[in-house]
Order: sequence, then structure tokens, then C-alpha cells
Amino acid sequence: CVRFDPSFDRIPHPDASLEESIGEIWNQRLQQNPSLYNGTKFRYGGHALHRSDESNQEYCVSLHLGLTDYRTFVGTNLSPLWEKFLVPSQDDSVCCQHMSNPLGNGAIVETSDEKIIVLQRSNNVGESPGHYVFPGGHSEPQEVGILAHQNDEKDVAGLTERISDEMFDGIIREVVEETGVPASSLVIKSSTQFALHS
Repeated sequence: CVRFDPSFDRIPHPDASLEESIGEIWNQRLQQNPSLYNGTKFRYGGHALHRSDESNQEYCVSLHLGLTDYRTFVGTNLSPLWEKFLVPSQDDSVCCQHMSNPLGNGAIVETSDEKIIVLQRSNNVGESPGHYVFPGGHSEPQEVGILAHQNDEKDVAGLTERISDEMFDGIIREVVEETGVPASSLVIKSSTQFALHS
């Protein structure tokens, strides 16, 4: 399950020059690679483990999600100044409160002949150009109609369910987009595993 709330958004750093560096770094990266795109992303703001039923037998993990964007990710997490954004703390959500921390996704895709698909990233991407990776990317807030936080959200349970579904739908979408394999050819082995069937 998820908790989606503005309290899990990134907190701007009190050092104004460090905050300004986010835009400067983004503009430098855009000059080097004009194909970069600033899209809205879900921000990982932590998690909680809690009982999911009255018998106290089952537990579930609740993802704490806010909003961020790719520009801020490039200017914080991928910045050469990234360590300056961190706050000394044992608690990751406090330590990283000034970081973008978009929640990524990925899949291990096994073919019917028991091979694992690995992709080589383009040299024209914002992070890890040319590296080998599993198919993946980000679940997208706009896929569930979120462009910004809404204070007047009437159906919080419905929104939470749509976001939870997008966590999994986003993985399938990335596999389809990055491998070219149609979704109808994917078999989900578990909530986190996919396989190709012929």
C-alpha cells in the first residue's frame, strides 16, 4: 500500500546557493544533451511496516510517496555536490530530506529459454549512459492523473489505490517500452517477477 502526501516531498535546502545549483546543473546538462525531459516523478519519502489485518498475522509495507521531478533529481542525487544535500542522521528519510529521490522500478525478465534480458543504455541519457541494466524506469504520477498535490482530493482511497496500481503497471510499461515485447507476452510469476512466454 502507499501513503501519498506532501509531507513526503523534498524539503528545500536552507543554503540558497546550493538550491540555485539545482537549476544551474540542469541547464548545463540540457546544453550537453537537449533531449533531456523534466517529468514529474513519485518521490520515495520512506516506508513503514504495519499489520495488514486484525489477526495481527500479516504485515505489509507502506511506501511513503511525495512528488519530485527529473530536473531536481539531476540537480541533487546526480549532482557533483550531492553530499552537501545530505543531513547527518541515522534515519534515511531525514538524511535525504533535501534529495529528490525519485522512486524507480525495475524488472528481471526471464525468457522462455531461461535467459535474463539485460539492456545497454543509450549514450544519450541523463544517467548511466552506456551501462547495462535490467528493464526499468519510473512509475509516472501523470499516468494516474497527478500533476501536483491536490488539497481538495475527495476520493483519497481511490487515489491511493490508483497509485498502488501504478507501482506495478509502471514496471510492465517499462518492460514493454524498453524491450518491445507486448504486454500480452508477459507472464507475471509473482508481484515482482515477469517472464516471457511464447
